[in-house]
Amino acid sequence: MGLSRALEPCGKQAAATFPVVVLTGPRQCGKTTLLQGLFGRSHGYATLDHPDLVARAHSDPISFLRDHPTPLVLDEVQHAPGLLPYIKAAVDAARRPGRFVLTGSQSFPLMRGIAESLAGRAAVLRLDPFTVAERQQVATGSMEHLLAQVFGEASANWTPQDLGAWMRRGGYPEPCLLDTIDPSLWFSSYIDTYLARDVRDLLQVGDLVTFQRFLVLCAARSGRLLNFTDLARDVGIAPTTARRWLSVLEASQVVHQVQPWFENYGKRIAKASKLVFLDVGLCAALMGLRSVESMMHGPAAGALAETAVIAEWIKAFRSRGHEPRVYHWNAHSGVEIDLVVEWDGRLHAIEVKSTATPTPTHAAGLRQWLDWAGPRARGAVACLVERPAALTPGIRAVPWHLAVHASNGAEPASS
Repeated sequence: MGLSRALEPCGKQAAATFPVVVLTGPRQCGKTTLLQGLFGRSHGYATLDHPDLVARAHSDPISFLRDHPTPLVLDEVQHAPGLLPYIKAAVDAARRPGRFVLTGSQSFPLMRGIAESLAGRAAVLRLDPFTVAERQQVATGSMEHLLAQVFGEASANWTPQDLGAWMRRGGYPEPCLLDTIDPSLWFSSYIDTYLARDVRDLLQVGDLVTFQRFLVLCAARSGRLLNFTDLARDVGIAPTTARRWLSVLEASQVVHQVQPWFENYGKRIAKASKLVFLDVGLCAALMGLRSVESMMHGPAAGALAETAVIAEWIKAFRSRGHEPRVYHWNAHSGVEIDLVVEWDGRLHAIEVKSTATPTPTHAAGLRQWLDWAGPRARGAVACLVERPAALTPGIRAVPWHLAVHASNGAEPASS
């Protein structure tokens, strides 16, 4: 499963610049594999998944670090947060780039420790499950070039990717890359051993049944506007509890809250956010969907398609080392835009449709939005077409995913 990841250039650059590199991400997304590929020959390796090493790190951190000299990859460092002040002291004594590379799955407590101990000394990178482009091993270049490919300013060859197969297997490396693995069984195990155990323990939730109901109801709301009062009522918890639980899911890189876009920057968080799972396979599994038929043609088909598209854009930003500049838009008139990507002063609006035969009617809302937004805005309908096709002036239908081969003369992949 040794496929290259889009984050690799950022990892190399960070290690050449900062004394500490921190790689966070959900369990089983490929952090260890990525770091072994990047630093396997240059760095030592220790994992704090082993109880004996955790005990040593807690009882005698100075001796532990002496026995594991730098440069060092230290895996699952959230199990021994007491090491972070001693890593800080070691870095301050000899501030060479790339001395420590740390990973952690539970980024909520880990990032608190990083902020307290390693501020100004660490570069923080986030690894998500595979994107379609990574699965297909195509290089889409910088964000500027990716946007140009999608919105028609640069030619590209699109690599086919069946949405139903992606919904069923998602981007976690094992179900994504290994056809021999039953994705339903894998996701069931993942939900039981990670979401229902690690995240629940992190939140100190004693009622497993209630927390599992919360996960399922969050999945059922993926791709839709989030109403904490309704979510809390349906789960049977207080709205403040729902917000706290969701904040940890977001910090653990399981979900992302897409904020509304407004012309006035100060109003971006004034309205409801849109909840999006970062892996559509996990989302479908939590909803109890097992077959491509139920995912593509059932009542959740539209929301799952929107989840898949928005997640690809979020991961496209993070795999290049950028914070996602993705929003949604809702007008009082009822016009809705599923996704607004803001980059370098320009706006890129995307409507998601689970159809292989788009018509100008599918672009009606986009047309209104572009007329309002002006010349700095562009639009596209992400759907099930195999190659881009014009719909209306300035708007074209494009494949739902971002796996595009750069044409001759196009820029190579970069961070």
